[in-house]
Amino acid sequence: MPPFAVKSNTQYWETIQKQYQAISGDLQGLNRHRYRQITGGNQEFMEALSFQHYLETQTLISYEASQARVTAMSGEGGAVQLTPEDYVLGIFDMVGELMRFSITSMATNGKLPAGKPNLNKKLKRDDSAEQAGDEMEIDEQSPASAEAPAPRDVLSDLRELRLQLEMFDPPRGEKFYFETEKKMTVMRECVDKVEKALYSLTVRGKERPKGWLPGASEDRRAALESY
Repeated sequence: MPPFAVKSNTQYWETIQKQYQAISGDLQGLNRHRYRQITGGNQEFMEALSFQHYLETQTLISYEASQARVTAMSGEGGAVQLTPEDYVLGIFDMVGELMRFSITSMATNGKLPAGKPNLNKKLKRDDSAEQAGDEMEIDEQSPASAEAPAPRDVLSDLRELRLQLEMFDPPRGEKFYFETEKKMTVMRECVDKVEKALYSLTVRGKERPKGWLPGASEDRRAALESY
């Protein structure tokens, strides 16, 4: 996260914390089930929290870490419960943020966002084979010829996330099931948009001059949608 974004986001995290502290006392014990309106807010919070966590670590934040964050923001009134259902639905919404982030980056920078290559990865010998008397032969590569493993990009992460979410099977007939099905359709569309944008960038990008950016005379929204 760039420093200016961290600084500008501080006020919003403080606002969210004040909101959680204001309602935490009313959401303890049996009373927590009386206030179903909190579920929408929790999902929006999960969308923002998981998106920032991904930008910082390129990993998916766990349910336990998310609940710990909500607990820390709840104050002395008691911990606000983050249900597993709100966590999952918030992750579905986060896919949309990753889609917009990816397409905007491709339109302005000309490439798909990706992590950094692991330059510290080294070849190792198989100790078990060596103890058995059969030592594995590994071709030693010179620094000039050795290539760093390709880093993961946003699209590969989105595809993995889509696979895991499609394997998710919530109980049928419940409200959570219908909400999941609705968000599942939107999630698939978001991943498809990133795939098509990358295909377009790969093919049509050859036709654009190096360093091309949407100019002031062009409609930026139309330029982004063209991908």
